[in-house]
Amino acid sequence: MASYCSLLYLGIFLPAVVLCYAVLPQRHRWKVLLAASYVFFWMVSGKLIVFLLVSSFSLHHFGLWLSAVQEERNRMLAAVDKAERKAIQATFQRRLRRILLFALLLYIGTLLTLKYAAFFSVNLNRLLDALRLPLSLPIPAFVLPIGISFYTLQAAAYLIDVYRGAIRADRNLGRLMLFLGFFPQIMEGPICRYEQTALPLWEGRPLTWRNLTFGMQRILFGMMKKIVIADRLNILIKNVFSTPTAFDGGVTALAMVCYTCQLYMEFSGTMDVVIGSAEIFGLRLPENFRQPFFSTSIQEFWMRWHITLGAWFKDYIFYPLSMSGPLKKLTSAARRRLGSHFGPLLAGSFALLAVWLCNGLWHGAGWQYIFFGLYHFALILCGSLTAPLSRRVADTLHINRDAIPYRVFCIVRTALLVCVGELFFRAEGLRAGLSMFRRMITDFSLRSFTDGAFLGLGMDGHDFFITAVAVLLVFAVGALRERGIPIRETVARQHIAIRWSVYYSAILFVVIFGAYGVGYVPVDPIYAAF
Repeated sequence: MASYCSLLYLGIFLPAVVLCYAVLPQRHRWKVLLAASYVFFWMVSGKLIVFLLVSSFSLHHFGLWLSAVQEERNRMLAAVDKAERKAIQATFQRRLRRILLFALLLYIGTLLTLKYAAFFSVNLNRLLDALRLPLSLPIPAFVLPIGISFYTLQAAAYLIDVYRGAIRADRNLGRLMLFLGFFPQIMEGPICRYEQTALPLWEGRPLTWRNLTFGMQRILFGMMKKIVIADRLNILIKNVFSTPTAFDGGVTALAMVCYTCQLYMEFSGTMDVVIGSAEIFGLRLPENFRQPFFSTSIQEFWMRWHITLGAWFKDYIFYPLSMSGPLKKLTSAARRRLGSHFGPLLAGSFALLAVWLCNGLWHGAGWQYIFFGLYHFALILCGSLTAPLSRRVADTLHINRDAIPYRVFCIVRTALLVCVGELFFRAEGLRAGLSMFRRMITDFSLRSFTDGAFLGLGMDGHDFFITAVAVLLVFAVGALRERGIPIRETVARQHIAIRWSVYYSAILFVVIFGAYGVGYVPVDPIYAAF
């Protein structure tokens, strides 16, 4: 079961879970979802399921530990006068902070060890060799459990929220295990908060015709993105990125755009299948994408792309750092000297840098991922710094910033900047990414397009035509969503003949034009590896 779009998942596993869920009484339905989640994780990870089990049991323990200390604190505060409360509050705050730090070190430390130990060892050995020191660190080789980056962040968010008093620690181990390991989201997210999914999953909501049909619609749309577009682009992308020096800048630019398209279609398509699967059971998972390629700036793009990851970084890294004592003092001092615009930006840039370093490293252990994070950090910071100048220039030139031509220019500019970032993201290392980028600048040519050589990269004219049609279809759906038109509700209100004509047309489009069979290699779930 390598993918949510596989026949095993959609044709056997999910229908079996739905059937068992439907026949059991409401109070037992959460057990079906919990059992299905651990069977699913065992099928994709085998014995590495032990990591999820340990994470779940320890999360339950740490939550109750924090809760017990908080209850003890509250009892003592209620029994003393006002003069003693401050000292008691400080004492218990230190205890709570130590428990939280210990738990976070366990979770984040495990993730860092499994995911980054080899990367850090290799680079430290290079440094030691450059310094001519007779030392060498062993290079560990760990097997990374699928989805660990996602459920680790969910566990950390849960504990931080309990520590802050935003939620109460859950005493029900089964409910907490289901929250952490719910099978549709365990591989690629979205990264959910406890209050978003724990109680709805526990309720065992009834199956309804609306949820079933709307869930299947969403799944079908995701399959179209994944099978028709992302899988079809896979051969061309692998051919170019595996041998980057064999192609001129024109082909490199084509592969860059194709990979950006593939990444979006694979990840957002998977999210459609995930959200559709959960919707069948009456659960509304948070959206992870909101038409990101309609963004007019890089900052807006990252508010629309991988939304739940961005929200996690904002709530648990950016805001805590920004509100820390040193940065608050720096902000105040910078505001006095630099003004109300540039002062906060100077202090906030430190928190922003931390966010983007974490964002880059979260995606993988490699210098290309660190560069990817720093690249977007630089773009966002430059955009914020030059915003006043940009407004003055637009006013001087009498440019209407809300006019369609200007917005289209900003959208195209943002998309190009995103594509460049994805070039480094996909490249086989930072040096390869820099080489490919240099080739696009110094050796750009359209020869491969005029002589038809680009058709020998793994996609023929038929493939390009089908891909273009499917991309335009996704773009049209996105444009309607941007205008606030509820597409699924609109289709659901139509006459049964029209409604089912749309459904069958979509099914036939995926069946006929999906990229499978001889010559096609489906792309593995990209974000499951992060």
